[in-house]
Amino acid sequence: MNMKAIALISGGLDSILAAQFIQEQGIDILPLHFRIPFCHRDKKASTKDAASLTMDSLGVNLEVIDISKEFLDLLVEPKHGFGANLNPCIDCKILMLRRAKELMPRLDAAFIVTGEILGQRPMSQNRQALELIEKRAGLEGLVLRPLSARLLEQTWPEKEGWVKRENLLDFSGRGRRPQIELAKALGIREYAQPAGGCLLTDPQFAKRVKDLMNYGELNLNNVELLKIGRHFRLSSDAKLVVGRDEEENEQMEKLACENDYLFYPDQDLAGPTSLGRGAFNADLIRLSCQVTCRYCDLNGKTDAVIIYRKFPKKEDNILQVPPIEEGKLMDLRI
Repeated sequence: MNMKAIALISGGLDSILAAQFIQEQGIDILPLHFRIPFCHRDKKASTKDAASLTMDSLGVNLEVIDISKEFLDLLVEPKHGFGANLNPCIDCKILMLRRAKELMPRLDAAFIVTGEILGQRPMSQNRQALELIEKRAGLEGLVLRPLSARLLEQTWPEKEGWVKRENLLDFSGRGRRPQIELAKALGIREYAQPAGGCLLTDPQFAKRVKDLMNYGELNLNNVELLKIGRHFRLSSDAKLVVGRDEEENEQMEKLACENDYLFYPDQDLAGPTSLGRGAFNADLIRLSCQVTCRYCDLNGKTDAVIIYRKFPKKEDNILQVPPIEEGKLMDLRI
């Protein structure tokens, strides 16, 4: 029976490369993806999701485990701090490796493979951080990073001869050329681009997450809402999110929860759907209508009829309002 290894698959090129590279050396690869609420893929980069890309490259089904709740708990106060924005990279890696370790007995896996490259990420992929992550996860010597293995300390799989160190690689830094050349050699033609990744590294998105944290509103549904629209803090207990296009307008209705408010212009007027969440009184309803009006195509008019309703009720209400002043709008925007 062949040796087995869990391969952590992010959906990007590096993790797929590492997994296939070790598979080519006779190791049975068990691909595993941990889902968190902040992953982002560039839709233009590939028409396929991580599961399809994994099957194409490895010929094995991808096991997906959702750790979103655990990740949100971690995000409140990560032991090893944040990166440049709100990215708790070291604690995130530790969490994923700990969960992978728990699965090793069930999957009969002897070690873990990752696509990490020495020096590619300043916070979590320097030598000291890689060693710390292994230690905190309880996996010292059992995490093989084949793309940079010859630049790192020997792992247990190398010492035991399960893989040959001389067959491993010495990639380092942020450059992409070696990975692209290796992908060609391995016949990997379609993969996600590095422009995807974690939304918590984006300054504007991180600002929105901090707002949720500051007001005690960090939960999975609110995080999903952060990924679309323009965001406005109306009060300590109320937010408004305004759709930017037809697709986002449709998503507003899908993400609406009980007691949320939906705002949209009269059918004769082009404009957004807005979603209000929190404690709304008459003043905040009017303010939300004015913000929604600001993004309508008024065709020279000074005001607009805005329709609103409390979800999931079907009863519509209307207010005729002028658009909010630009200065006040910017004061509210997150």
